Amino acid sequence: MDIRTGQDTIRFFRQLFVARAGVAPRRTKEWSIPFSGHARLSERIGEAVRKTHSYYLEQQHRDGYWWYELESNVTITAEYLMLLHFLGLQDREKDVKIANHLLQNQRSDGTWAIHWGGTGDLSTSIEAYFALKLSGLSPEEPTMRRARDFILSQGGVEASRVFTRIFLALFGEFDWRAIPSIPVEINLFPAWFPLSIYDFSSWARSTIVPLSLVLDLKPVRPLPPGKGVRELYREPHTIPPITTQKVSPFSWKGFFVLLDRIVKAMEEKPVRPLRERARKVTEKWILEHQEPTGDWGGIQPAMVNSVLALVTRGYDLSHDRVKRGLKALENFTIERKGELVLQSCISPVWDTALTTLALLSSGMDREHPVLVRACTWLAAKQIFRRGDWSIKRPDLPPGGWAFEFENSWYPDVDDTAVVLMFLNQYAGKNFVSARNLEKGLRWILGMQGRDGGWGAFDADNDMRILNYLPFGDLEAMIDPGTPDLTGRVLELLGQVKYPVESDAVRKAIRFLRKRQEKDGSWWGRWGVNYLYGTSSVLSGLHSIGEDMASAYVRRAVEWIKNIQNADGGWGECCESYNDPALKCRGMSTPSQTAWALLALIAAGEGTGAEAVKGIQYLLGQQRENGTWPEECFTGTGFPKYFMIRYHNYRNCFPLMALGKFRSLLSEKGLVR
Repeated sequence: MDIRTGQDTIRFFRQLFVARAGVAPRRTKEWSIPFSGHARLSERIGEAVRKTHSYYLEQQHRDGYWWYELESNVTITAEYLMLLHFLGLQDREKDVKIANHLLQNQRSDGTWAIHWGGTGDLSTSIEAYFALKLSGLSPEEPTMRRARDFILSQGGVEASRVFTRIFLALFGEFDWRAIPSIPVEINLFPAWFPLSIYDFSSWARSTIVPLSLVLDLKPVRPLPPGKGVRELYREPHTIPPITTQKVSPFSWKGFFVLLDRIVKAMEEKPVRPLRERARKVTEKWILEHQEPTGDWGGIQPAMVNSVLALVTRGYDLSHDRVKRGLKALENFTIERKGELVLQSCISPVWDTALTTLALLSSGMDREHPVLVRACTWLAAKQIFRRGDWSIKRPDLPPGGWAFEFENSWYPDVDDTAVVLMFLNQYAGKNFVSARNLEKGLRWILGMQGRDGGWGAFDADNDMRILNYLPFGDLEAMIDPGTPDLTGRVLELLGQVKYPVESDAVRKAIRFLRKRQEKDGSWWGRWGVNYLYGTSSVLSGLHSIGEDMASAYVRRAVEWIKNIQNADGGWGECCESYNDPALKCRGMSTPSQTAWALLALIAAGEGTGAEAVKGIQYLLGQQRENGTWPEECFTGTGFPKYFMIRYHNYRNCFPLMALGKFRSLLSEKGLVR
């Protein structure tokens, strides 16, 4: 944080909790609703809101939180089965339930996709096939034959991604030499050294560190006859290349492929003086980063690979650290109708914060016991220890929130911002400490990048060449600032009346203007896709007091209005990350429609014809129990490669949009 920003912050905190007045209303152009019947529309919205309120009242856990499924693709569950088999912990009942889950998600052509409605994905299909075979399914089953035909048509196992190769190598079904190296010595590099582990994103770091130990030791658990997958190879007796892509020797990727060959040659030398020391340092890092609950990083890859690393290092299955790690994974599982599914992550803090904001926005009394319980629970989840983020921000005091129940090493900006939007409504109450709210806000401000944007878990984590590493085939090795997170922080800063003339705000707006697309939209890193990014940015700009009549804002507004579907909703497919021609094309969904409506409301277009049609779409789609149907994946883990269906998005965001629209009608005097 520079000196001027620090002075702005000091002035701000002197005033913030002395008195809390509402944000001053901003003048926006008045729009008239192009139809009669304001009162009837308001009544319909009121009925819809009451239904959803009832739903959420029933869903709240007694401790005060909400927690909904975080759905991804089947590789997460398939790898869980592989882990258990590798450890010798296979269980017939679990095998059957996991197999049922995999078969339930198989497409009619025999493939598996990375999201609902997607096309078959090679690596996902390989992992599902292998897990089914381990579970006892015959390769001659029609479903297996169809999957095998697809896999071979797409290049076979040789064309698979890195993580698929690693899981096959654990069972001797892939050659370790054809997997990119991560020399364990990398964990000895100091934080300032190029290619230190702290140059990687938090999710890559928490996965790569334990994997480096696994790749160093290269364990193999041979399979019984008939369980292997050699039939998925096009050339089973040939060692595949490190990367299947054609690589120019004069590119960064070509440089890293050459570097990998050099590293492999060094790994085969009989003397590596720092190897054992690196192993011990890596083991210590893994142990230090395990939560008391057994979790690592709050994500499946970090947890699975940390268990693998400890066992490979010689830890017995009865060791407390291993047992807790396996228990943490089990806590991520969901059982239903004969199926067992492992979630890639769990989102109770995120679900609770979004739900409370939706309930408040839709008119629930601030003193309602449901909200007070949620407030108390969220306030207690604040993290006051230093995590990996402090490597680049050593002077910044802690104070953020994480996504999960327990993840003290990795609080994130997005969760912290949304939690503070809610908790600041209760500043001065005895169950919310004003000092702790100040710490949370200071932490967010301190995490701003030098470019003015905010990333998720780290600051200035933007060494883009890391995505060219052979190991980085998911293009997710870094965590740079993004428009959606930057918009979210501005929305918070506006709500707490942070000085709009501060350097932090000016730099953020400058960042957003540089990142705007030519058509007026903004890319969405954590939600699909331009609809999510644009909604977050416009909400943030409005909140902080930016002139919503500015030319660059109007371009975004017109873009949103022009992409509305004929049914009144908005939608965007996951493939838009791969193909720009598919940008904002897709069937209407409740969550994405709500994002568009929130953007229009923020931009002063909340009672225009497009917004009214969007509201009518939401009202028409609502079920009798107050929920909305939505099969599409509208959340993003890694753009292009890992998509998420948050089961709460389809309900919390429509509720938020309906509530804000109804408040707008009241503000304009269109209804009593």
